[in-house]
Amino acid sequence: MESPASSVVYCLLPSCAQEHAKELVYCRFLSIEGFLKNSDDSPRCPRLSVKELSQKWSRLKVALVHDWLLGTRGGERVFELLCGTFPQASVLTLLYKREVSGPMVNAHRVRTSFLQWIPRVERFHRYLLPLMPMAIESLALPDADLVVSSSHCVAKGVRPKPGTRHLCYCHSPMRYAWGFKDEYFGHRTVKSVLATPMLAALRRWDRTTSSRVDRFVANSMNVKRRIRKYYGRDADVVHPPVDTEHWTPGGRQPGDFDLVVSGLSALKRVDLAVRAYTTMGRKLLIVGEGPMRKQLEGMGGPSVKFLGRLRDDEILDLYRSCRLLVFPGVDDFGMVPVEVQACGRPVVAFACGGALETVKSEVTGFLFHEQTEDALIDAVEKCEAYEWNPEVIRSHALDFGIEAFLQGLSVSIKRCLGSGGTEKDQQDSR
Repeated sequence: MESPASSVVYCLLPSCAQEHAKELVYCRFLSIEGFLKNSDDSPRCPRLSVKELSQKWSRLKVALVHDWLLGTRGGERVFELLCGTFPQASVLTLLYKREVSGPMVNAHRVRTSFLQWIPRVERFHRYLLPLMPMAIESLALPDADLVVSSSHCVAKGVRPKPGTRHLCYCHSPMRYAWGFKDEYFGHRTVKSVLATPMLAALRRWDRTTSSRVDRFVANSMNVKRRIRKYYGRDADVVHPPVDTEHWTPGGRQPGDFDLVVSGLSALKRVDLAVRAYTTMGRKLLIVGEGPMRKQLEGMGGPSVKFLGRLRDDEILDLYRSCRLLVFPGVDDFGMVPVEVQACGRPVVAFACGGALETVKSEVTGFLFHEQTEDALIDAVEKCEAYEWNPEVIRSHALDFGIEAFLQGLSVSIKRCLGSGGTEKDQQDSR
């Protein structure tokens, strides 16, 4: 029988730990105690530490799957926590670069796809999108009780063995294929026209392979709605873990600048902030790299400064010192607004996507409802005039901590493995 991936391949566009095991790797990301309910239906049941939880789950044979491990962004931080929680799990991914991966990932033996064989593939891996369905299906999963896929592209398309349950932590259905074509390929460009048949094939594959998942977990209500729309499936919601023990207030007064921390791509709409702050003459520091950096630098005035990619400790210092953070784009969840709120600073964000769940208007920041310069400037001026309570702002961010993530994920895993059947089973029986 022909694999669903084969139809995608024909649309290819020409373009170019040493010793682990007896204990968890305790790095900054697991330096706090995480807690977990022992039962779905008892609100006052015993709780377990991360170490005890890991020992409990060590009885399970688990395989962990992520799209690619070529950096440390939000999805990779989630996956690293999964690797720490399941220290004996098999880890599989399309592509892996050890030197940019976290210690809890590197403590595992990581198995990769045939795409890893391509020289310098990390420089152009996104151009290999049409090959990725075939590559993920080629990964031979080991015998396991549970597969946990961390998916924003094709990871959910792995083929579990019969009898293995599959839980997908979905950062988003494949954004390239569903609703974000112009942001990735441009509006009515040659690249966009050429990509059209490929994206149609990817959508068919993406929808078909959703049946390989027994239970979906969305990283936000925003993504839950997309899973329902594109896959016709329900999903639990477990927000990504933010390390609120690292992102903390510094006890200092706000400085003389506002802040953007973001990838510099069209989807992030950093151009909106650059134009608005150039108009206001107000100081803006921008942290991040991406394909639009030169273009953005060209449109920015003297009050806008680009800092490039920074270390976490450098970003922490900026979070603690800024007047406010600007978040002008649309994100599935958006960990950056939560990180800065954990430091007690307010956020000005576009009222769409994950920001609707992470920013409480007039409590932890202001939301603006049109992606225009005027709307952003108005929100920034309101934010500046408002009297903020850093303790209240941080208290809100604590709802998105590691403990909450582990607790929510635990419930979903139990439901996926439970004798009552999975969401897919219940759907199929209707």
